[in-house]
Amino acid sequence: MVAATGQDALAQEFVEFAVQSGVLRFGEFRTKAGRLSPYFFNAGLFDDGAKLGRLAQFYASRILASGIQFDMLFGPAYKGIPLAAAVAIELARMGRNVPYAYNRKEAKDHGEGGHLVGAPVRGRVLIVDDVMSAGTAARESIALIRAAGATPHAVAIALDRQEKATEDGRDVDHSAVQYVQRQLGLQVCAIARLADLLQYLGKHAGGELGQHHGKVLAYRQMYGVDENNTSTAS
Repeated sequence: MVAATGQDALAQEFVEFAVQSGVLRFGEFRTKAGRLSPYFFNAGLFDDGAKLGRLAQFYASRILASGIQFDMLFGPAYKGIPLAAAVAIELARMGRNVPYAYNRKEAKDHGEGGHLVGAPVRGRVLIVDDVMSAGTAARESIALIRAAGATPHAVAIALDRQEKATEDGRDVDHSAVQYVQRQLGLQVCAIARLADLLQYLGKHAGGELGQHHGKVLAYRQMYGVDENNTSTAS
């Protein structure tokens, strides 16, 4: 897992951006796993040009800083499609011009046909998505990439929730990110993690945001994973 120790300036800037954009919200939210979470991250609310452009800057900066080697980007339908396109534009602006592709949910039987759109899927592929809940989208992307004869190499996400995944309705001792690393063999690069969110809230103790720190910390203590089980990409 690519993540800095201690204070991570990029992660702190990203959390602040997500809060100010209304993408990261606090309250009571029911997750897919049935848990009552004190925060909710909805990347679909990066919904105008300025926010999407800034988001792409965070992705591109984290990807380049990670040192992960890749030949192209892949955006899983649907949220990954604009993300991959925006990140490709930002990487090119930063001097790293790479092709990108994405998939359709349903195969097209006319025109170019098939499930894949964009550049030919070749070489080492970096999958760009918003969050990773169960690793399902990653598995689907991996199958498509391998079927095209390319190598699924890494995944870039906006937020690592660092919480236990569920299998067959029960909690397991690893997160979706750890599953993708261990079982699927991909490197994972996250702009920010739950630990970074807690740092951010801790810096606002006494303020309106700071009041959420205790609830988020309690949630992490209940559902968080052992960070020592997370590998580091180089």
